[in-house]
Amino acid sequence: MAELTGLLALTGWPQTMRVIVRRERPHPGAQLSLFEERDGWRYTAFVTNTKAGALQSLEVRHRAHARVEDRIRCAKDTGLRRLPSREFAINQAWCVAAAIAADLIAWLQIHALDDDLARAEPKRLRYRLLHTAARLTHGQRRRRLRIPATWPWAEQLSAAFTRIAAIPAPG
Repeated sequence: MAELTGLLALTGWPQTMRVIVRRERPHPGAQLSLFEERDGWRYTAFVTNTKAGALQSLEVRHRAHARVEDRIRCAKDTGLRRLPSREFAINQAWCVAAAIAADLIAWLQIHALDDDLARAEPKRLRYRLLHTAARLTHGQRRRRLRIPATWPWAEQLSAAFTRIAAIPAPG
């Protein structure tokens, strides 16, 4: 144990760590690991070096951090995973474009979508909404969205477009 403590001190790791394990009933349809199937509970664990604080506040902080990690994963799905060049300026522009795409998807989910699409991953949104073969037409001083009637998510796309169009213009 003294060797491990010395190694942790050399590498800059704190010497006291807390492992917090939470047991909860899984939601219906959840996929459990072999370990979890044995008794039917789902286990989540995290490690912290915070010495003070109630377990509940530490868990809330950990779950908030998990939301940040979800946003990072979504940013990677919108283009951050594939930087196109070895040139810094090109990669910088690509990162800005990927960040704008991630922000627009988050904005779309918050303000225009509901139900399962409001919580969907970017891949699902691309398949269901963003790659729709629809046409935006102008006529009689109105904008119309022409969506094929056979598209399974036509109503959701139409409702999202209506919500976006109802947002008042700035200024």
